[in-house]
Amino acid sequence: MPVYSIRCIFRWLPRQGQTLRNLYEERVTLWTAPNIDAAIELAETEALEYASEGEEFLGLSQAYALYEEPGASGIEVFSLLRESDLEPREYLNSFFDTGHERTR
Repeated sequence: MPVYSIRCIFRWLPRQGQTLRNLYEERVTLWTAPNIDAAIELAETEALEYASEGEEFLGLSQAYALYEEPGASGIEVFSLLRESDLEPREYLNSFFDTGHERTR
């Protein structure tokens, strides 16, 4: 059966006594399913459960069909192509390196 990686986007909700300034999480999970729609359905069901732990699932899911079996080092588990008029540094700063990421 095919394996899919699904990226879901969440917003962390402040807990009592905490102040979080729009902290977002991109989470990629792997799913074995007969087709991509079934994999998304499984991932979104799990995302709603995950979100009940203090996060809000924003309803955005993006899927990618793996072309290799999971388990090997270096396999690609997610890929997204996006067109942009931005130059490389501006693109990275706009989407990936804003200075507000928590990378560790």
